[in-house]
Amino acid sequence: MLIWIGFALSIGLLLIVSRKNLALGMAIAAVVLALFTLSPDGFGRALLAVASDPSVWLLALVVGTIPMIGGLLERSGEMDRLVSNLRIGLRPFLVLAPALIGMLPMPGGTLFSAPLIERGAGHAPADDKAAVNIWFRHTLLPIYPLGASLITAAKIAGYQVYGVIPAMMPVFALSLLLGYVFLLRRVDGRLARSGPFSLIGLLVPLLVILIAPLIDLILKNVAVLPYPEIGTAAGVLTSLTLAVFIGRPAWKDVREIAGAMKPWKFAAIILAMFAFLEVFQASGLPERIAAMTLPPVVLCVVIGFVLGLITGRIQAPIAIVVPIYLSTYGELSTAAFAVTFYAVFLGFILTPIHPCVSVSLEFFKTSITSYWWRLAAPAGIGLTAALLAGLFVL
Repeated sequence: MLIWIGFALSIGLLLIVSRKNLALGMAIAAVVLALFTLSPDGFGRALLAVASDPSVWLLALVVGTIPMIGGLLERSGEMDRLVSNLRIGLRPFLVLAPALIGMLPMPGGTLFSAPLIERGAGHAPADDKAAVNIWFRHTLLPIYPLGASLITAAKIAGYQVYGVIPAMMPVFALSLLLGYVFLLRRVDGRLARSGPFSLIGLLVPLLVILIAPLIDLILKNVAVLPYPEIGTAAGVLTSLTLAVFIGRPAWKDVREIAGAMKPWKFAAIILAMFAFLEVFQASGLPERIAAMTLPPVVLCVVIGFVLGLITGRIQAPIAIVVPIYLSTYGELSTAAFAVTFYAVFLGFILTPIHPCVSVSLEFFKTSITSYWWRLAAPAGIGLTAALLAGLFVL
């Protein structure tokens, strides 16, 4: 019982403190959960595991660098040129901008689309912009055959990725519809345009933005890297170099951009987030959840959603829920897989433990409670649909 009290208290403090400082909220949540579940030595080992993991520090570097790229593009006017030369409506732009970058996934990549959202819909409330950025960045995830989360999840369930995509199409269509109805409803107006169309004005800032995930994707597929984040860091640093070369800022400008973007705050979020995840993994909570004997719809939908919310991951909850289902109930149909994946996915896009969510909240200067309020309707309807479908397919 004590372990659950500690967990509830840690999450409560996370939600309260994160309204002012997300990194501090996650750090406090990690300490409180450790006090209830770990010995001092166990807590020390958890912190040491984070501090000694190069991948965590590389990711912190990446997430801290990306806001500087956006700031440099903003200062040089390239962000304005990009938005001005995208000859599409505002609402399609708000769908396409995060989805385009989301197709080339990279840790913290939401910070590339966030400045585009800001330029395109700067008049909209901050919680709307954060919700639009996260929701549409991940809308393609359930059907994107190159996405690591879908490939891994399908393999755990015993399927090839292309075998589950037809069953995932209703999930994709529902997400797109819910996002459009509930998140773009309060967004109106037109994209700011000045002067005639310029192909160079479109391609140059797009190159700066897309070169990072492209290099990341290429290196991860053609090179044997000791840490995958090396490819991400290489891509981001290349993007930063291009932004500096194009904008040619003075040192005074760089200092001002750093002061405005506060890259250290984004890096601190990553460090605190991984500290919490390490404590959670060591706390025994995953084993407690796995040991429960639950009806299939509760296991796959409710527990799947909660695990997505707790871990900020898709693969980890799938790796817990699906093997339990397979060993208890037998084969998982593709329809049941789609329902399970979607429940986890909804938790994944709601939690501040998901890096995209946490850094997007920081960028748009809004709180997790405001963000949840904006996603309450689409996520609630999506989860209800998953529960109802689960009653028939699980």
